[in-house]
Amino acid sequence: MSPDEKAWQAVRSRIAVAARRASRDPAAVELLAVSKAQPAAKVRAAYALGQRAFGENYVQEASLKSGQLSDLSDIEWHLIGPLQSNKTRLAAALFGWVQSIDRLKTAERLSAARDAHAAPLNVCVQVNISGEPSKSGVAPADALALARAVSGLPSLALRGFMGIAEETADVEWQRRQFRSLRGLFDGARAGGLAVDTLSMGMSADLEAAVAEGATLVRIGTALFGERTNTTEHEAT
Repeated sequence: MSPDEKAWQAVRSRIAVAARRASRDPAAVELLAVSKAQPAAKVRAAYALGQRAFGENYVQEASLKSGQLSDLSDIEWHLIGPLQSNKTRLAAALFGWVQSIDRLKTAERLSAARDAHAAPLNVCVQVNISGEPSKSGVAPADALALARAVSGLPSLALRGFMGIAEETADVEWQRRQFRSLRGLFDGARAGGLAVDTLSMGMSADLEAAVAEGATLVRIGTALFGERTNTTEHEAT
């Protein structure tokens, strides 16, 4: 078994164990492979193992990889980093998902740039669940209002919420942060929004996220190892 396959199976096993511990179906938790700063060859290797959804932070880097992997027509690219206004048109054409909506203006630009003949662009509202000034995301108190506004825009499909927990070894603090995002998700559904995606949990805290209801976990290091390319292709 190759190192890539061992890593992929180990992550799938962690998700399955965490889901069963929470009395959840492991199939209800999707794996997003975070391929930012990884070469296209790594993406291709994960694809060969059955992975289809990949997350990128930088539009330009994702565009380059997409061209290198153009023969893999069913790859699903997710933007999980902030979006610069001058990259909106490229992002609207390249990505199937944008998980980092934290302002209505960003969503409006994407809506206007998305090809009306293409499938709606799937989007998530990013919420700053840790309260850290360094983290992107709308304040939790404003998240539902933003979600309602985004849901009314043409060419976009509001799918749910994304959040990043503070790095900590305190599992209970991890879970409280994820629980707050789950509360917003449940509130949105109770308010009539047809959301189905709760994107939370990364390599170090996926178990806590799955326990609190994550439907999608964003895993980079545990799948690919340390980043091999640390050059920033653009200032997001």
